[in-house]
Amino acid sequence: MGRGRRIDQLGCEAGGAVAFWRFDFNMANASGSNGGGSSSSEVMGGEVPSLAEESATHIPKVKLLDTVVDTFLQKLVSAGSYERFTKCYKRFYKLQPEMTRLIYDQFITQLQTSIREEISTIKEEGNLEAVLNSLDKIVEEAKDRKEPAWRPSGIPEDDVRSALMPYFLQQKSSLKRLVQEQERENVKLAEMVLEGRKQVLELQQQIQARKQAWQALSKKQRELATVLEDPE
Repeated sequence: MGRGRRIDQLGCEAGGAVAFWRFDFNMANASGSNGGGSSSSEVMGGEVPSLAEESATHIPKVKLLDTVVDTFLQKLVSAGSYERFTKCYKRFYKLQPEMTRLIYDQFITQLQTSIREEISTIKEEGNLEAVLNSLDKIVEEAKDRKEPAWRPSGIPEDDVRSALMPYFLQQKSSLKRLVQEQERENVKLAEMVLEGRKQVLELQQQIQARKQAWQALSKKQRELATVLEDPE
């Protein structure tokens, strides 16, 4: 029971570093935008490039995310330091100090590797690199915009209407164009049908004329045959 409590305590201390995630991201973003505050390199001991030094240029969101991950891992290691680890396992540390250090090093290495692999999987499944690059593109394009960016008016109905109305108008225009094209096609089909009916009527008239001509010829043949058969 005592060892289980100590493991839970270590998990809480190491897990407490997770709370720094959003804080680190916001601080890193603010540092990259304003050039103020402490940079990630100060937390990482100079291993990560300083965001304040790059404040003059736009920092890619992908690089910012990698910086946040590195900062998070550094704080995670700090929260679960070797000293705290040995406090949780005092008896084992007194008996096997070298083994304790080896177990701790393996634990930290595997933990960092697992977190990096998990984040890499999330980036791949969510296509985060493409999404973040698109955000960078939007930010760069917005720098040259002179008109003010859209802001909500505070009236939800007006905001929804202003956002959806252009889409609905575009859809209305597209549907109207499709209807006009369909109407023109229907007119062509109707003309083709009328032309077909006209041809059918002409064929019927030709058949009727030929029938009448054949009937008249047949009558004359019968009359001629009757005249030839009757004696004078």
